[in-house]
Amino acid sequence: MTTSGFQNLFKLPELKKRIVTTLMLLLVYRIGVHVPTPGINPDSLAEIFRTHGEGIVGMFNMFSGGALERLSVFALGIMPYISASIILQLMTVVVPHLEQLKKEGEQGQKKITQYTRYGTVLLSVIQGFGISVGLEAMHAATSPGWGFRIMTVITLTAGTAFIMWLGEQITERGIGNGISLIIFAGIIARMPAAVANVFNLISNDQMGLFEVLMLVAMMVGVIGFVIYMETAQRRIPVEYAKRVVGRKVYGGQSSHLPLKINTSGVIPPIFASSIIVFPTTVASFFPDVPVMKTISDLMAPGSVLYTVIFVAFIVFFCFFYTAIQFNPTDVAENMKKNGGYIPGIRPGKRTADYIDKVLTRITVVGAVYVSAICVLPTMLITKANVPFYFGGTALLIVVGVAIDTVAQMESHLVMRNYSGFLGDGKAMKGRR
Repeated sequence: MTTSGFQNLFKLPELKKRIVTTLMLLLVYRIGVHVPTPGINPDSLAEIFRTHGEGIVGMFNMFSGGALERLSVFALGIMPYISASIILQLMTVVVPHLEQLKKEGEQGQKKITQYTRYGTVLLSVIQGFGISVGLEAMHAATSPGWGFRIMTVITLTAGTAFIMWLGEQITERGIGNGISLIIFAGIIARMPAAVANVFNLISNDQMGLFEVLMLVAMMVGVIGFVIYMETAQRRIPVEYAKRVVGRKVYGGQSSHLPLKINTSGVIPPIFASSIIVFPTTVASFFPDVPVMKTISDLMAPGSVLYTVIFVAFIVFFCFFYTAIQFNPTDVAENMKKNGGYIPGIRPGKRTADYIDKVLTRITVVGAVYVSAICVLPTMLITKANVPFYFGGTALLIVVGVAIDTVAQMESHLVMRNYSGFLGDGKAMKGRR
């Protein structure tokens, strides 16, 4: 990257304003993470996280940027919004009304967004009530009862609604996708603690300088590999036939249909993690029951059974979500209507079958890649004794959001005749 590319960021008043707005809104989010929910005993809460800090609790705490561990007003984080969005996307396949809304363009998308907001509030109320009841059962509430439950539900639901509003404001007035940037900020905020932990190990002679250098080199290599795979595409060549309308000739140009290697993004590992850690989390609440203890031991992170089931779920959801996101038949029909065709392939059903065949092959590669990245943290912690969590869903989110945000900033620069981050004549590949 050239330094002139970053210097150009502040030459555009509009882009400068968007960047400052984004940073200020993210700062508001990080301040809210430290505002505690009323009626909680902090000592009891700390003990709960020492006992049940793994599994789905740990995953939700990561996505909330540590807010769940403090049980702040943002304890639920943005996960209810993500869950509602995913549910709405899945329902578009089986509910004709939602499928029709999806095809109506901007107005239909506004209606789906409205339904997503309602679903977010509903899920927040359910999760908030569950958390309040769980806190009472674990003696973490200072004044248990319906007053505590109602206050907790209102506080946590309002916190999630405010985060959702922040995300929409970042998307509209700032730069990048607001919801993704909020998750990004929560994950990045935990990095200083990991760095401090490494320095403590070095000062206590528990980790050598050579080991640290090897660890840094490995991290750089993994991040580079993730960036390469997230921007990788399989481009199918498309030709458009010439059309004469009056005295003008349209078409006749060559183009391509870009298919991403990882079409499904981070949805498969999120779904897989939520499903696989649920029985382990439930079993951890009943340590005295022999059957529950056996389940907890068999499904412990790092075990063979856990890894096999986790990878199987990731592969399944990679194919499932790709099938929802990308419809080869619709693509082939649109291509045919616009006079486009793939060289050597007949338009219509043959084209749809060819696109589906290519998409299936690259989805296999994408599923293997996502599985490898998601299994990496467990391997590093259990086998290589790495003192912090590196890889997995968090790494995919951080790299993906960073690529998308930088690509949007670069598009603002290029649109106004400034050079991009890579210099004149070069453009960074975005996720879109």
